Amino acid sequence: MFSNKKVICFDLDGTLIDSVGIWNDIDAHLIESLRGQNISLSQIQQQRDQQLNLFRTHADPYLEYCGFLKDSYGSALSKQEIKTLRYTISQHFLDQVIRLKPYAEHFIKELQQQNFLLALATTTSIHNIQRYQQNNPNIYQKIDFNTQFSLILTRENVTRIKPDPEVYLKTLAHFQITASECLIIEDSLVGVEAAHAAGIQVVAIYDEHSQHEQDQIRLKADYIVQDYKELLEVLNQQAVSSVWSKKI
Repeated sequence: MFSNKKVICFDLDGTLIDSVGIWNDIDAHLIESLRGQNISLSQIQQQRDQQLNLFRTHADPYLEYCGFLKDSYGSALSKQEIKTLRYTISQHFLDQVIRLKPYAEHFIKELQQQNFLLALATTTSIHNIQRYQQNNPNIYQKIDFNTQFSLILTRENVTRIKPDPEVYLKTLAHFQITASECLIIEDSLVGVEAAHAAGIQVVAIYDEHSQHEQDQIRLKADYIVQDYKELLEVLNQQAVSSVWSKKI
């Protein structure tokens, strides 16, 4: 899995941080404020995923998603006003609720000790990442995006979001490496598809909010793991094997 790799590239939402379900909660609050209507969290996630995929080539897919909410729920607000409201609702969740996936910080530390370069490639905005780093103790007390990651690419850095491979192709170009020298860690089907479209091997780490995609994820991912504890064990086992092979 890690053999001959130079760069380990992480997705963020659902992969490095436990946030997909939180965004379902945020959108539930948003929809209720627009229409006074309650819909299931699974339906919210499904319609958001569908709309972001539909608008993935637009300059701001999330703005277009807010336009979809405006039309769907009959809001008098503009799509920009809805996007602003969504961000306002999200602030408490971004600052206090979202947290790292278990053992993620230990895995990152071990990767650094083994001299891997780390990258973050996400459709999240740079403002959200900065907010996590500055305001969320669940995150900033455990990792530092600015010092531990050699490259951070966000939705501001691409014109097409996943499953388009643009963000991963930019990662390869930045480090001047081949696809075989990179390993991607993803949780979602669109992320796995983006990695494969870039010709890069991908590890799918389980996230309960991708459960509905698990059959396809398992079919398309190069490796499947349950959590970072399992990944950490694999990493350390390969490191030991490498040391012994050099001694023989």
